[in-house]
Amino acid sequence: MIKLVFCLRRKPGMTLAEFQDYWLNKHGPLVRSHAKTLRIRRYVQTHTLDDPGAQQALARSRGAPQGYDGVAELWWDSREEMAAGVATPEGRAASIALLEDERKFIDHTNSPLWLAEEHEMLS
Repeated sequence: MIKLVFCLRRKPGMTLAEFQDYWLNKHGPLVRSHAKTLRIRRYVQTHTLDDPGAQQALARSRGAPQGYDGVAELWWDSREEMAAGVATPEGRAASIALLEDERKFIDHTNSPLWLAEEHEMLS
C-alpha cells in the first residue's frame, strides 16, 4: 500500500468551522465520487479539534510550530495503481476537478503533502 498524506491549512479568511464543513460536506463527497476512477482505495479526513488553548499548550510542550487544520490520507494498492488512476482522460479530469475544488478551501502554499508507506507499530 502507498499513502498520500496532506497536512491542510485553510484559506485565509475562513473560520475553522467553515473549512471543516466544506471539507466534510462538499469536498469529501466529491473525492468519494471520483475514487473508483482514481483507484483510491481509502480516504480519511482527520479534523483538528477547535480548542485553541489545548492546541497551543500541546505545541508549547514540544516546541512545535503552528499546527494544521486537518490531515487528509488517501491510500492506493501501489504506486502503479496511483499512476494508473490519472493515466486516463477520465482520471485526469477527476484529478483536475479535485484540485479546482481544493482551491476553494485549502491554502496550498502552506499545506505540505507527501507519499508514504505505513509501518504499523501498535493496533
